[in-house]
Amino acid sequence: MFLTLTTTHQPATDLGYLLYKHPDRVQEFKQSFGTATVFYPEATDERCTAALLLEIDPVRLARSAGRITPDFSLAQYVNDRSYAASSLLGVALADVFSTARSGRCDTRQEVADSAIPLEIVIPVLPCRGGPKTAHRIFEPLGWQVSATPVALDERFPEWGASRYVKLTLTGTVRLADALNQLHVLLPVMDESKHYWQGTDEVDKLLRSGEGWLARHPERELIARRYLGRRSALTRTALTRLAELGDDVEDALEPAEEEEIAQPAERRESLNVQRHEAVLSTLLDLRAKSVIDLGCGPGQFLTKLVREPSFTRVAGVDVSSRSLEIAARRLRLDQLGERQASRIHLFQGALTYEDARLGGFDAAVLMEVVEHIDPPRLAALERVVFGTARPGAVLVTTPNVEYNANYEGLTGMRHPDHRFEWSRQEFESWAGRVAAVHGYTAQFRGIGDVDPERGTPTQMAVFLRD
Repeated sequence: MFLTLTTTHQPATDLGYLLYKHPDRVQEFKQSFGTATVFYPEATDERCTAALLLEIDPVRLARSAGRITPDFSLAQYVNDRSYAASSLLGVALADVFSTARSGRCDTRQEVADSAIPLEIVIPVLPCRGGPKTAHRIFEPLGWQVSATPVALDERFPEWGASRYVKLTLTGTVRLADALNQLHVLLPVMDESKHYWQGTDEVDKLLRSGEGWLARHPERELIARRYLGRRSALTRTALTRLAELGDDVEDALEPAEEEEIAQPAERRESLNVQRHEAVLSTLLDLRAKSVIDLGCGPGQFLTKLVREPSFTRVAGVDVSSRSLEIAARRLRLDQLGERQASRIHLFQGALTYEDARLGGFDAAVLMEVVEHIDPPRLAALERVVFGTARPGAVLVTTPNVEYNANYEGLTGMRHPDHRFEWSRQEFESWAGRVAAVHGYTAQFRGIGDVDPERGTPTQMAVFLRD
């Protein structure tokens, strides 16, 4: 199966930066069901095209599926999965372009935040309901849609059209939105998924649908098809969308993108425990001014703002879109002048020196460092600990040893993680940073304690000497 994504934004080769895939390289990414390959058929300043080719291993796919729902028919080996776009392509796209889907781009953030001209072509897409369904689903999102039916057999035109279409989408859209829309809508068009759907599918849908799904006139159809017509899940998704209108981010409370399924006996999510632990530590330190480095859409900022002992609160993030969501969440436009003056949001990268980062009693790096490419960590250390030099720095990050406690988890907890540290690796890193920059480091665990594997989240509290 095959998908191309083309832009005429100039220079068009910015597409390589946005996708984190170099136009001069052919890159392969192993999937549980085959191999995804990214390459560029054309790459000039005027026009650039990225292609995603997914080659399916039908035997591996059939055997993997068989562990869930045994099927001894020949159809599990002879089907359209190798040739037609489906949830398989959606999953591969989400994995291969995970950073682009998040809207983050370290070198071209202004382009990542902007709508750019895009053309997406999928040569063979199963489309239940025919071309009209494609128009109903994609046109409200601002796309010009061409859905050309694929003949059953060109040699026998009297047989008519198949259930497949050649889909071409043209529009001026933010790249992250386009990728998230495809991730959701490819299985919606096919109305079939290759994997078992659990209760976390609602969160996946809302997360990928942030910013567009709540306003879509066909959101009920999309939710019903995406969730496999499981009525309970569909009702849950539609209720959460209706309650929160456009602010889909709030529908994800209390879980963030880092969160994975917790054990059934969990009463408080790990995310809530993490927020409480960091907030409690800040209060114990008697900090008056706090900056949240990599604040994202502002979940923790809301807790800081509610605490009157913090006289100055700031949030910084590389994504202007996340800051817009944070501003809505904090209701900055509704605050009085005095209250609003406590809060400052600004865009910035933590790997570049910025005078606005300095002058705070405490700084928080909550689930941030693992998103930094290892070669760039030294720059973050220099900026935060060497230049900004707050009185205290609180760093939380996943404990990779604890991952073995999560059933079904393979690899890292989130596709955008560049690494995950063991307790020893984290303490070694923190000890070195503290020694170099004049801090001492204390270590704490957050979440349930496993006698052998520790806690799911580990925290270091750096105190300036």
